[in-house]
Amino acid sequence: MSERLRVAAAIAAALCLGGCANLIPHYERPAAPVAANYPQETTPASVAGVPVAADIEWQRFFADPRLRRLIEVALQNNRDLRIAVLNIEQARAAYQVRRADELPSVGAGAAVQRQPGSTGKLVNTYSVGLALASYELDLFGRVRSLSQAALAQYLATDEARKTVQISLISTLANTYLSQLADDELLRVTRQTLATREDSLKLTKLKFDYGAASELDYRQAESLLESARASLAQALRQRALDEDALVLLAGQPLPADLPAPLALNAQQLSTDLPAGLPSDLLERRPDIRAAEQQLISANANIGAARAAFFPRISLTGNFGTASTELSGLFRSGSFAFTGTGQLLQPLFDAGRNQANLEVAKANREIAVAQYERAIQSAFREVSDALAGRATFGEQLRAQLAQAHAEDIRFRLSDLRYRNGAASYLEVLDAQRSLFAAQQAVVQVQAAQVQNLVTLYRVLGGGWKEPAPQ
Repeated sequence: MSERLRVAAAIAAALCLGGCANLIPHYERPAAPVAANYPQETTPASVAGVPVAADIEWQRFFADPRLRRLIEVALQNNRDLRIAVLNIEQARAAYQVRRADELPSVGAGAAVQRQPGSTGKLVNTYSVGLALASYELDLFGRVRSLSQAALAQYLATDEARKTVQISLISTLANTYLSQLADDELLRVTRQTLATREDSLKLTKLKFDYGAASELDYRQAESLLESARASLAQALRQRALDEDALVLLAGQPLPADLPAPLALNAQQLSTDLPAGLPSDLLERRPDIRAAEQQLISANANIGAARAAFFPRISLTGNFGTASTELSGLFRSGSFAFTGTGQLLQPLFDAGRNQANLEVAKANREIAVAQYERAIQSAFREVSDALAGRATFGEQLRAQLAQAHAEDIRFRLSDLRYRNGAASYLEVLDAQRSLFAAQQAVVQVQAAQVQNLVTLYRVLGGGWKEPAPQ
């Protein structure tokens, strides 16, 4: 009995020592390779009473009820988001496997063995008990390093899912706004088409009576066909945008969608505080995911270093054995056996050193990817801020130009009908008016889409749930 106690005490001491060593390099977050402020930002980093984008739920940011309903459908049915969620489950299971390696595995088993006895007759030996599978004493932290790497991978996958949701909401919103712009362009194009049909009828009438040349008639005909081509193009683009919406929603669009708001009635916040570039490290899940990948690569270095040291594994059995089934559980038949194995690498043709170099290279790659994620985020925010600062003035000027072109066309048409101007003047005015009207719609769409993009790049679209 005393011998058994000593063996058990030795195993317990070894288990306590397991994982004491830590060969993972000390982790320090790399410095952000960007400027301290955004070059295009002229508003304060924070505005009193105005929450940052990451704290605004998408239900509050978007006022269009039709758009909100489409986002709800997409969050339930989009396949990219579903894949991201399943990737989280896969990463969580992989982490649980690695974490289980830190503890011994104990199983119950029974066996029967038939072999010749001392008299030459075959004797059956029955055994039953608990068995300790080969368990590695993590003296140098190899198993724990792999477990920490798996945990970081799991956390990175969770952040990647948040990134997918933010991107999905932004992409769907911008596609929806493009569809609204398509509808507005269709309205402008149909209106222009009707105007050019009237002009063609007037020119044909004048041509039949000799008051206009065939050149005027053919120019009016060409302008009409140009409008018809623009209408076909606008119809095709709207169909493509609707197909994109269906793909993002993950199902056919519901028939009971609420009525949409007009493009120029989208009530999006225009005063989102950009904060400082350093704030992106906490607000952007894609940056947090890149940092978790870096932490995982750093932990793998610890596992690669531990491979140079001895690996100790234990196996053991506690149970009973007897040549008779009836004697399996008699008093005094229980016994404990345990074995240990130590393996010290001596020659591996440079395998362990190569694995360590691979782990270090992977960490440097992860550092570069993390820094690239920060730089990309900085540029995205800077670009969106530049758009917010300039789209307002561009739209004002574009509206003024469209108004001027509308007056010019009306005056030219009046002069032509009274014989005071050539039809070439009217044609030029019609072309300029149509181009200006199209430009107004495009700038309106770009301005609203830029606000959606700014909301996304500042981390909007995902809000951490309140702690329980």
